[in-house]
Amino acid sequence: MAKARKGFSRSDRIAEQIQRELAELVRTGLKDPRVGWITITAVQVTRDYSHAKVFYTVMDEKTREVSQEALDHSAGFLRSELGRSIKMFTTPQLHFVYDESVSRGMHMTSLINQVAREDAEKFSAGEGEGAAAAQEQEGSEE
Repeated sequence: MAKARKGFSRSDRIAEQIQRELAELVRTGLKDPRVGWITITAVQVTRDYSHAKVFYTVMDEKTREVSQEALDHSAGFLRSELGRSIKMFTTPQLHFVYDESVSRGMHMTSLINQVAREDAEKFSAGEGEGAAAAQEQEGSEE
């Protein structure tokens, strides 16, 4: 029978530490203007800690490709700086991946809002018809 784990696994803690350190490095240490306004949303580390997928989003969708190129170009520098701040046997190679979950979430929210508006319009239009029918019915009873 498998033993129940308490808290986070070591790889989860390392991924969170890498996320925090990379966010700070991108904000303060990276001088490449092509990077722009990015947010590190998540990090996934392999079991042997040799590779890390770094998920990010950009504020302006138009700068997505340019930011990807800049991050890929800066991966070596970021890895070396990461190695200085996090003491590990092996500093993982960084692979930057655009996180589409934020844009998908925004799209889903807009669809839900659109359906809610349409339902509200139908309800208010139906309410007006129902009130007129009720008045006609009251008038015929008298």
